[in-house]
Amino acid sequence: MDKKNTTLVKVQKIFSRRTPSLTRRSEKSKEGHNAPLMAHLSMFFACAIWGFMSPLGKEAMNNGVDGVSMVSFRVLGGAILFWFFSLFSKKEHVPTKDIFRFFGAALLGIVLNQCCFTIGLSLTSPINASIVTTSMPIFAMILAAFILKEPITGKKALGVLVGCSGALILILTSLKSADSKVGDIRGDLLVLSAQMSYALYLSVFNKLVKKYSVFTVNKWMFLWATLLIWPFSLPQIAHLSWTTISAKTWIETIYVVIFGTFIGYLLVIQAQKVLRPTVVSSYNYVQPLVAVIVSVLTGMGVFRWTHGLAVILVFVGVWLVTKSKSRRDHLTMLEKQLQNEKSHSED
Repeated sequence: MDKKNTTLVKVQKIFSRRTPSLTRRSEKSKEGHNAPLMAHLSMFFACAIWGFMSPLGKEAMNNGVDGVSMVSFRVLGGAILFWFFSLFSKKEHVPTKDIFRFFGAALLGIVLNQCCFTIGLSLTSPINASIVTTSMPIFAMILAAFILKEPITGKKALGVLVGCSGALILILTSLKSADSKVGDIRGDLLVLSAQMSYALYLSVFNKLVKKYSVFTVNKWMFLWATLLIWPFSLPQIAHLSWTTISAKTWIETIYVVIFGTFIGYLLVIQAQKVLRPTVVSSYNYVQPLVAVIVSVLTGMGVFRWTHGLAVILVFVGVWLVTKSKSRRDHLTMLEKQLQNEKSHSED
């Protein structure tokens, strides 16, 4: 066997071990050729919902619902909603091994992520929290390189840098017309920990998430999260001043539970089945973008040229990360090149 044939066999072995066959991929593309578009739209709307959730959640936590209680309501509400709607979806058998793997996914993707972010947001300013949130794609890119062996291409690194620059310009512009309260370093560090936790979840449990339906993934993750959080938060929830909390605050809390948790996670898990972890995390830039748009539409802010520049930079950054090649893309290209060389040599 010559050298080219040997190399081709090696590449084919890598494909059979680490990625679906090209035939299976083509069959899937025939079944749903709009899957990539729907995945990107899902991530965009999820992050838009979360961008709107930050000011609402912050206001609710300033008016009677503390950070620990907010996290507890989110995980319990998510568990109830996902288990209820799973009754109307296709039943899936989940082996005991995967049920316990969902424990790890819930610990990183929900418990640590939501606890750190929500409690951090209650301590620091929304502006500080938004700045720190844009760091998540950096962690995702680094972790995906080590865990998933995704190449850190120049285009991907440039996309993260450009997108982060746009988000930073956006936040700094909003800062001038907002209440310039100084943030709390404890809150900033907690929000940073939330980004690291979620980036690790995306990289470690990427295959598990793609294995099952949206409802199966979320019902087990939120069940584990509820079992982990409520035993510790129940005493604090019991001491809430339920009668003094306004209806407006409860409506804001309900938005956080239904839209920020149920619908948001529903959209994200759906997108994770198609998009790479670095692409998923790059949509974090949409959250501060939505915060400014909401401020302008409600008369809370003024649209300036810096806002326009930030919008361009954010979407260019997301586009660059999206267009960067994954490890599978590189292997596909290499296999095609070797097959072409083989066919030419046989001719």
